[in-house]
Amino acid sequence: MLGLDLFYLLLGLFLLYAGVVNLRQRRYAHGAFWTLVAGLIAGGNAVLRANAAGDPLPAQCAGAAIIALALLAPRMRREHLAEAPEAQRRASAARLGHRLFGPALMIPVITVLVVLFGEKLQWQGHRLFGDGSITLIGLAFASVLSALAALRVTREKPVMALAEGRRLLDTMGWAAMLPLVLAALGGVFAASGVGEAVASLVAAVIPADNALACVLAYGLGMVVFTVIMGNAFAAFPVMTAGIGLPLLIHQHGANPAILGALGMLTGYCGTLLTPMAANFNLVPAALLELDDPNGVIRAQVPTALPLMLVNLLLMYWLVFAF
Repeated sequence: MLGLDLFYLLLGLFLLYAGVVNLRQRRYAHGAFWTLVAGLIAGGNAVLRANAAGDPLPAQCAGAAIIALALLAPRMRREHLAEAPEAQRRASAARLGHRLFGPALMIPVITVLVVLFGEKLQWQGHRLFGDGSITLIGLAFASVLSALAALRVTREKPVMALAEGRRLLDTMGWAAMLPLVLAALGGVFAASGVGEAVASLVAAVIPADNALACVLAYGLGMVVFTVIMGNAFAAFPVMTAGIGLPLLIHQHGANPAILGALGMLTGYCGTLLTPMAANFNLVPAALLELDDPNGVIRAQVPTALPLMLVNLLLMYWLVFAF
């Protein structure tokens, strides 16, 4: 049975590989950083089980590891990592052509299929996919299959997947952890009552009995919070707890599934506009060696603003129509 424990273990082993390689190359900050992350991810379920049993020690160890990560991150220098010569890479791209897109497209396709049908699949009377978020299980399963397909298409050895994955990870550096950290930050904000504070402020500023005003407050709030915190994952629990649930869903009867989907998509418009989303907007500028560090953001503005407007219109129409 395929469960999250297995995929967390695989991810932890890959991060441990990245840490060991960096340590061998005397990139000690990188090595220590990825080794600590490997321990946190691979041992995360053990921490949760220990907390359920009333033992706070593993959680304290995890907190100490996170503080260590914060101290190590500024020491992670972005350096050029060895890769295949440009002529070889161009020749490989010309030989493989559009087949290169196949493994990448497998990830969303397989993830959706697992979400739709995974809970019904069985093998000899046992469920094929275990307990936990079926979406996360599907994404992890799709990523593993995609990596195997990429090896098949390129006819490379499995060690190449590890080497190139580690190279990309080190190229991004600590910014690769931002989506995970910001998602956790959003959960902390929601648990600490920020959502309720937002709800009281919004109710004092806008007419809560006006559905259009609530939709605009929710959608624009998602964009603003995303710009501030750098990721829609952090903004979503705050704005949903503050405006989405009490005002739109409970008071005005909005469809929660449609509201959540369009709310996240609207928040992503803010991701396109902020340097706080360093892994999306600043790291690519550095990798491409752009003269303007905000060049990626400037190129995305003509897409972000019209998309935000369209999302707001769709949200107001669809959440109350279904």
